[in-house]
Amino acid sequence: MTESPNLMTIGRFSSLTRLSVRMLRHYDSHGVLVPADIDPSTGYRRYAPHQLADAADIRTLRDVGFGVSAIGILLAARGTPAWSHALQLQRESLTEDLHAAQARVSMITRLLDSGEENMSITINRTVVPALSVVTLRGTVPTYRDEHQLWDRLLPMLTAQSVTPIGPCGVIEHDDQFTERDVDLSIFLPIAPGTRVEAPLAILELPERDCLVAQVRGSYDQISEAHDLINARIASENLTVRNDDTIASKAFNRYLTTPDQVSEDEFLTEVYEPLA
Repeated sequence: MTESPNLMTIGRFSSLTRLSVRMLRHYDSHGVLVPADIDPSTGYRRYAPHQLADAADIRTLRDVGFGVSAIGILLAARGTPAWSHALQLQRESLTEDLHAAQARVSMITRLLDSGEENMSITINRTVVPALSVVTLRGTVPTYRDEHQLWDRLLPMLTAQSVTPIGPCGVIEHDDQFTERDVDLSIFLPIAPGTRVEAPLAILELPERDCLVAQVRGSYDQISEAHDLINARIASENLTVRNDDTIASKAFNRYLTTPDQVSEDEFLTEVYEPLA
């Protein structure tokens, strides 16, 4: 056994690092934090002072969600771009998890309040006038990733000197709700006769009879808006339009956008065309 007055027992090292003895043994077995010295006859582990910094990084990486194998790789990458990139990806993943958890909390709140009238969503039936729109169609990973299309569209509008004349929106092309690879067209109203170049396109949307749910607040309420539209369809024995044309597709209009107002001031209209 190496004789050094600076080496610490596993218990002392555990106390200083706030890592349990069980976890220290676990990290040793995976080669993540190997003791500076192991007594060959007793198996006692001892740690050096310089390993305290490693232990602190290990505990932090564990607490932000990295597994033991990833921790070992990340420790070797400290001070490199790979370290920063991995942390950025983990932050994005945790942010998505946070938004999902917040949405579930909001859903529970709405379930608890289901006996009360939802004042943030109102349903009306209206005839939507014909409209000329400039569109960009594309496939995004999920409905939440619609912003990827907007990030592409807005610079194109500027480059082609296209001036919108009304609130923007999105058309859902899929015939069913899909969890991945969502086919969307984002759109902005434009003056008749406007010309654009690919990948932008002009759509002439016809006049349509629609049920409209106006949603005030978070986009997480859009699924509930569809539920309320469906309840109205059932209660009034209405028929949804189903002729496989662009006029039959559900769509949203954003009367306010995140760059204009805070989330509680979002105003979104969810449209379901009727036959």
